[in-house]
Amino acid sequence: MNPKAVALCVALVLSLPVRQLAQAPPKVTLVKAAHLLDPRTGNVLSPAAVLIQDGKIEQVGASAQLKANAPKGVQTIDLGNATLLPGLIDSHTHLLVDPTVQSEAERSRRYNGDFVPGLLLAIVESPSKRVLIGAQLAREDLDSGITTVRNLGHSGIDGDVALRDAINAGRVPGPRILASGRKFAKEGDYIQNLNPVLAEAILDQEFLSVNGPDQARQAVQKNLLYAVDVIKVTISANYTVAEIAAIVDEAHQQHIKVAAHAVGTASIQIAIDGGVDSVEHGNEITDEQLKQMRDKGIFFDFTPTFYGDFFTRLTEATVKMSPARRERWAQLDVSDTQTYNNLVQHVLKSGVKFAAGSDMGWCFPGKTRGQTSVSRFPVLHQAGIPSLDVLRAITTKAAEMLGWQDRVGAIEPGKFADLVAVAGDPLADITEIERVRFVMKNGEVVRNDFAAH
Repeated sequence: MNPKAVALCVALVLSLPVRQLAQAPPKVTLVKAAHLLDPRTGNVLSPAAVLIQDGKIEQVGASAQLKANAPKGVQTIDLGNATLLPGLIDSHTHLLVDPTVQSEAERSRRYNGDFVPGLLLAIVESPSKRVLIGAQLAREDLDSGITTVRNLGHSGIDGDVALRDAINAGRVPGPRILASGRKFAKEGDYIQNLNPVLAEAILDQEFLSVNGPDQARQAVQKNLLYAVDVIKVTISANYTVAEIAAIVDEAHQQHIKVAAHAVGTASIQIAIDGGVDSVEHGNEITDEQLKQMRDKGIFFDFTPTFYGDFFTRLTEATVKMSPARRERWAQLDVSDTQTYNNLVQHVLKSGVKFAAGSDMGWCFPGKTRGQTSVSRFPVLHQAGIPSLDVLRAITTKAAEMLGWQDRVGAIEPGKFADLVAVAGDPLADITEIERVRFVMKNGEVVRNDFAAH
């Protein structure tokens, strides 16, 4: 065959996919609803529409105007009397653990007994199985309206990274994930009394040890090897400010934020002085520390996981409780709730920026992981946070804390088309977010219960 003819044939073949792709029209969708709530401003647009092209928001405005200006062939999704909201963000979760509650006898004889079943997954479950569990729980989160999560540890060496990449590639459904890989912890902070022959290997599956500033920097580098999005450090009082500062400096050089688990006053101060980007939990924080966080721009991340009688009900639905334990826990539920209400008021008065995460590592019997996670957000309203500020904490403010305010957290042009819709008014009844009936991620419909009516 003539060489010139062969070259021409090859050129034609190679040009076909490009020509076909170039001719394919962009996917354009118009989502209409009776109302659209903007958490940033608190304004409600009625009626409202969102024009979406290739997975991103093009325009937001009145339905009639956007419909008139929409390109030919636009697909219209009419949600009727629904209220549109940005996709929800769970800024603190654990998708690759799914433990059950232990019996009273087993719990009482273990150090950190409530958490041992989840942590021991590093020993009794293969990394592959944990990722598959995470894929199921991620799908359940997405179905409940959580379109972005920050996964903060207990995922093995790179389980959440692998899950993130699979979701991004479209292999499995799930929310956008900021993955942290292994979290940093001092030895003995989480698990004690391990078999000394295996202890180091076991801990290495879940944690990176920090002992001095140099090792702190090395730990960051080890996690960055697996392309993590965020560093999670569990700060106890035996950390030094120099160690935390080294972690923060090394991470910030790579434009990676640092989230600090800090509960006690001493550990919170170490986190603040070390310059972390967010304080997770912060139960024993002082007014002076809140002021320091406000002045430094450090976020406070609420995790009201056990607010009220949640864990008592979870335990009662799973294992038998003795009358003495039930009575003791009932008293603790009341006192702990009052303490958390007090924490909320101090945070609100301080002016510190705050977001919220579920810190979920369980599934309540009869609920999916997503339903369980979302159920923790309305309790912040019970604790004294206005409904609009609760919504901000899981949309616009959460996006800012994650450093993704240019991508998610609001229904605005240029952002990913991550939308949810509820039947009622979430400002009047914040529990509406527990009953999400429409979910869209990246312009693709995940769930639309309104279509059946």
